[in-house]
Amino acid sequence: MTATHTDGRIARGNRTRQLILQRAVAIASVEGLEGLALGRLAGELDLSKSGVFALFGSKEELQLATVRAAIKVYIEHVVQPTRELPAGIGRVWRLCGGWLTYSERRVFPGGCFFYSVSAEYDAREGKVHDTVAAAHGNWFSFVEQTIAEAARVGEVQSGVDVPQLAFELVALLEMANAESVLHHDRTSYRKAANGILNRLRGVSTDPSLLPDAA
Repeated sequence: MTATHTDGRIARGNRTRQLILQRAVAIASVEGLEGLALGRLAGELDLSKSGVFALFGSKEELQLATVRAAIKVYIEHVVQPTRELPAGIGRVWRLCGGWLTYSERRVFPGGCFFYSVSAEYDAREGKVHDTVAAAHGNWFSFVEQTIAEAARVGEVQSGVDVPQLAFELVALLEMANAESVLHHDRTSYRKAANGILNRLRGVSTDPSLLPDAA
């Protein structure tokens, strides 16, 4: 077998894997990770079940790969756009605003992928739970880090309880997502944005750095 032929097979395998994971994250955001099945994905994508099994090996491996694929999408849409922004209260606001946009635009059909699967796996044990929990923890840590950096540059008042503030901001984000998905009510995003702005103005050393309203 030539190297070119081998490289071609690897490339086709990678493309097929990405196609499967793209469909898998969409299904899981609506039906949960338990809604994934190798046979179902093969049928929906007109692939052989044996070929799909060869790429993932088991349902658990498919679930883990789906979570990892969703993490990449999440970083691309929520985290990455803020990385080049200067530290400060404006960056905290942009991070929250980006999350609301990610949910409202239905990057994942079921709203926030991680809100959905966290509820599905919060009381379980095992590799999938641990991977979901780690992703959720990393997100909280990033929010806390962004707030702490704003405090270090003097745009958040000294003495602010950073973990508490991060918890409150994420709670507003997740409530907006939940209300929108459950009740098909997009006004929840505006309500959450205004709640976040009010909270940030309350801890900012210069509220003029933030918009008046969402």
